Amino acid sequence: MIKTVEYLGDKVRMIDQTRLPLEKVFIDCKTIEDVADAIKAMVVRGAPAIGVSAAMGVSLGAESIQTDNFDSFYIQLEDKCSALAKSRPTAVNLAWGIERMKRVARESKSLSIPKLKEKLKQESLDICKEDIESNMAMGSFGQTLIDDGSTILTHCNAGALATAGFGTALGV
Repeated sequence: MIKTVEYLGDKVRMIDQTRLPLEKVFIDCKTIEDVADAIKAMVVRGAPAIGVSAAMGVSLGAESIQTDNFDSFYIQLEDKCSALAKSRPTAVNLAWGIERMKRVARESKSLSIPKLKEKLKQESLDICKEDIESNMAMGSFGQTLIDDGSTILTHCNAGALATAGFGTALGV
């Protein structure tokens, strides 16, 4: 299975979809700003992949915040998230990924900041895993409905590159 986006240590690696199909090139994002630039430049495409990338970007942004105070941390996180949200304002999954990460931060305010950062990273990994699981479930359900040899017309990005790695309609 192709990994369109993945968290590797202290960076988020993405397939640069602007280089396909002639080249398979990966870019490494080390900051939330790098992720925002990648989304804006359409390095990553497809609603699910953008949502996963956004969540991972929020985690990178959280890692860069230097404070031990939750209120200060959250204000800085919101500023970073606001800038990320502007990278593709019409992308619903972008806003969804950002909001989910902010909710987890708010619900975890009793944790130390280092533990909160760990929790946010884990949440972004969970979002990625959930995306792949839901894609696989769609593919499994679709297999029972579509006969071999059928012709399928999809709208927009529906393959593995549009998700964290399996595909929605094209996962069938």
